[in-house]
Amino acid sequence: MEKQKLNTTLVYILSIVGFICCCLPLIGIIPSAIAFFIANGKVKEWKANPEAYENGQAMNTARIIALVVLIINALYLAYNIFLIFSAGGWDAYMEQQRSMMEQYGIQS
Repeated sequence: MEKQKLNTTLVYILSIVGFICCCLPLIGIIPSAIAFFIANGKVKEWKANPEAYENGQAMNTARIIALVVLIINALYLAYNIFLIFSAGGWDAYMEQQRSMMEQYGIQS
C-alpha cells in the first residue's frame, strides 16, 4: 500500500495570511481559524491511521503554527475590545482617535 502525503501548503498559506492581517482585529482570525481547523482534521486522520500517511509530523507543525497565529489574532482582538470599552464606547473611542489625528496634523 502506497503512503499518502498530507498537503500542508494550504495551512501554511492561510496561516501567513492570518498573520499578515493580525493588525485588522477580526479579519486575521478568519484565515487562521480555517487553517487551524483544516490542520486539526488532517492531524486526527494521521493519528487514527499513521501507517497510511507519510508526513504527519509536518501537518502537526503546520497545526501548531496555525494555532499560534490564531492566538495572536485573538489577543489583538481582545486588546482592541478593551481599548474601545476603556475609552467609554465606540463613539468616545472614535472621538479619541480623531483628536489624536488632529494633534499629529493628519486630515480625516
